[in-house]
Amino acid sequence: MQMKSVSPTSLPTHPCRPFPPVYLREMKADDREPLLAILRATREFKASEVPVAEELLDAFLDQPLTSGYYVWVALEEEQSRRRGYICFGPTPLTEGTWDIYWIVVDADCRGAGIGIALLRHAEQEIQNAGGRMILIETSSKEEYCGTHRFYEAMGYRQISFIPDFYTPGDGKITLQKLLR
Repeated sequence: MQMKSVSPTSLPTHPCRPFPPVYLREMKADDREPLLAILRATREFKASEVPVAEELLDAFLDQPLTSGYYVWVALEEEQSRRRGYICFGPTPLTEGTWDIYWIVVDADCRGAGIGIALLRHAEQEIQNAGGRMILIETSSKEEYCGTHRFYEAMGYRQISFIPDFYTPGDGKITLQKLLR
């Protein structure tokens, strides 16, 4: 799948503060550390999860055409400040099924539409590549309620729940969106 740059996208204005326009592009090597800083500062992610995300970023940077991962970054237009990213890829041993592995937005920008722009872009890329289904796995912990609402508002529906999957009291929720 060949990826192309996306022209600048104006995002909805946050009700409490204006947010400058951002644009999306594929990840470059100099994005790595700023994106990891955003990931580490995201309260929902445990310290043990950061190396997994780092591994996917590195796989994309090392072999962008063959890693099976695609990483797109949201940047402020004026300062090229990284505001978030999405990592997705085809699910091995399936036909047309894709996974959204990580979507991370800087806490200062939540509610400004960056997550929506990243997810919509990934969905379009997946559809262009012949994808028919997208899956997202996430935690059932209470602090993920906002995440669940976000995905539901984007058209994803819960298709499975495995209690105590990650740890006792922390189940795995699988969300699905069928593409047309």
